[in-house]
Amino acid sequence: MPLAVLLPLVVAGIAGIAVLTYLLGLSRPAVLADTAAARAAWCREFPDDAPRRVVLSHDRHAALVETATGSGIVWPMGADTTARYLSGARITRTATGLRVDLPDYTAPRIHLALDDDEARRWPTLMEASA
Repeated sequence: MPLAVLLPLVVAGIAGIAVLTYLLGLSRPAVLADTAAARAAWCREFPDDAPRRVVLSHDRHAALVETATGSGIVWPMGADTTARYLSGARITRTATGLRVDLPDYTAPRIHLALDDDEARRWPTLMEASA
């Protein structure tokens, strides 16, 4: 097949997949339905460390988790969730919430969209249970 035909077909195919993914809602970040969903998301990552307390964000895109080992966070990574412990984290307030810098190369920085009240309370909760 000539390159002049193949290149437009490939570009149209990739664009079609991107549009279809968007229209089907598969590009939206995951939402934690309730605290049970946040607990389940945490337990998928750390099955041997069950949460004692879970605090959901107002938009249900993140959850602060307290365990016997320490505090952690659950947040969306695309249409799925991931979780990390907060030991060694640096927490910085931003205009839209918080930035959490982790000593973990797989998730070095987390941007959390929080309202003003949450952005004020969460750092205290994170440090108190760490």
